[in-house]
Amino acid sequence: MRKLLSVIVSCYNEEETIPIFYKEICKVSKEMKYIDFEFIFINDGSRDNTLNVIKDLNKKDKRVKYLSFSRNFGKEAAMYAGLVSSRGDYITLMDADLQDPPSLLEKMYKLITEEGFDCVGTRRVTRRGEPQIRSFFARMFYKLINKMSNVELVDGARDYRLMTRQMVDAILSLKEYKRFSKGLFSFVGFKTKWLEYENIERVAGETKWNFWKLFIYAIDGITAFSTAPLVISAVVGFIFCFLSFIMILVIIIRTLVFGDPVSGWPSLVCIIFMVSGIQLFCLGIMGQYLANTYLETKNRPIYIVKESNIDDKKN
Repeated sequence: MRKLLSVIVSCYNEEETIPIFYKEICKVSKEMKYIDFEFIFINDGSRDNTLNVIKDLNKKDKRVKYLSFSRNFGKEAAMYAGLVSSRGDYITLMDADLQDPPSLLEKMYKLITEEGFDCVGTRRVTRRGEPQIRSFFARMFYKLINKMSNVELVDGARDYRLMTRQMVDAILSLKEYKRFSKGLFSFVGFKTKWLEYENIERVAGETKWNFWKLFIYAIDGITAFSTAPLVISAVVGFIFCFLSFIMILVIIIRTLVFGDPVSGWPSLVCIIFMVSGIQLFCLGIMGQYLANTYLETKNRPIYIVKESNIDDKKN
């Protein structure tokens, strides 16, 4: 019986890139004649003509499937929906902008089937075309989270990877609402091979990720896989309590021995502002974990499907 490869493509306002992507992925599917393909496009609440473009592809190619969300739920929800809906023995996650080169798929497939890997991931070795400030913070994020958490994240790793059905089922068993897939891929384990390639710029359109969105995504990643920030806030609180105790002793001794009264409200105000800032920072860390707990306990669906041509729809 022929194996099936599911290609999951998350789309948000990608009407320009989808036809180009479809043309490239079809070239790959013709070269890989020994396996069947299905293309699952996830329309993540696009405001442009993305859904109609996908429907037009479906009319001429029944391998094209789609899920259309009721609103924008984010890329994490789109990837999860694609994994839930996939039927393949092998599953890959890709972006429609061709920053994830489809030409690597055949090599990835052979690494799994011939060398016994459960997953073949991709990582960028350069960040050509990306703003330098963004590249700097991205590198710092990977260094920081690898020191803080028990899971190992590879610098430059993309969501683009080919996985076995066993690994995908393990990922789907993790039902958390606030998802950070790069961490989840690492958490479930399995034997992984990394393919390196130079960064490729978008073929059309504009990126949907700005600095602020990436910053929030990084915070979600850290709080999802590490409790180190809570420990840091506790340590900072202890240090400031200890320093305050030392300062009180110094003031008492200075007053009793030298008769030097304490003066200077500006320095006092600065100290109050600094300590208050530290307190708010620590409260913010605890608040982030509390917010994550709050969202998880609501048990809301990760996504809501408005329209689909896939029979088995789960969330």
